[in-house]
Amino acid sequence: MASRRNFLRQTAAVALGITAFSKMSALAEKKVKNIGVQLYSVRKEMLADAKGTLEKLSKLGYKELESARSEKGNYYGLSPKEMKRTCDQFSLTMRSGHIHIDENFQKSLDGAKEVGQEYLICSTMPSQGQTADNYKRVAEAFNKSGEACKKLDIKFGYHNHDYEFESENGKVLYDVLLENTDPKLVHMELDLGWVVASGKDPLDYFKRFPGRFPLWHLKDMNLQEKHSTEFGKGGLKIADLLKASDQSGMRYFFVEQEEYTRTALESLKEDIDYLKKLDY
Repeated sequence: MASRRNFLRQTAAVALGITAFSKMSALAEKKVKNIGVQLYSVRKEMLADAKGTLEKLSKLGYKELESARSEKGNYYGLSPKEMKRTCDQFSLTMRSGHIHIDENFQKSLDGAKEVGQEYLICSTMPSQGQTADNYKRVAEAFNKSGEACKKLDIKFGYHNHDYEFESENGKVLYDVLLENTDPKLVHMELDLGWVVASGKDPLDYFKRFPGRFPLWHLKDMNLQEKHSTEFGKGGLKIADLLKASDQSGMRYFFVEQEEYTRTALESLKEDIDYLKKLDY
């Protein structure tokens, strides 16, 4: 009887060990999924042939999209219906779009609803006044824009550059924006490349403002020249950031490549190949 009990204990211990090892292996081999791309990365290509470029991005393996305002409108000459139909055709999802807060804001909002976007992101600071008081005024305007978007079940947000990380009297202006916007109305899209190029640490922001960054621009940066480069060639610690995605509140990320060592599509292929091989 004692030997049977020992056998059962040993069997249970082995089973627990296998389960624990399997869980550890799964964590160690976590892969990047549902890779998104900001269409500004292929801005010239989208203006020349929007549908053909979207097909090429799909073939590379990109799944999620974020549009950017262009000389042909928010969807590169396509109507919202055409953009939605094209995305469906190539198994793409338009999650977000960059717009300005201007006289066309309501039109942008209506278009986003028609495409089926979850997010509408203000891509530039409405006023360039680099003072805390101005950032507080902007925060108030953002809260109101967030309320307008919420009525249509769309989330409003803001995308940073580098200048938001300047300081006034020791206070970082981006922090003023975070502290004076309602997290339920203003959803931050953190451009990780510009954060590190400004000498700041994205992980620090994740710790101090957990859950505030549902969207990311995943952009590696040449920190000497302060321009984007292909993944693995710059100063962005991509794996470490992905490990902290839950703390960030990240739901979607978009690869953004603004400068290229080759063509835009070749650079984006290099980026997605890097991510597909990445364990984190």
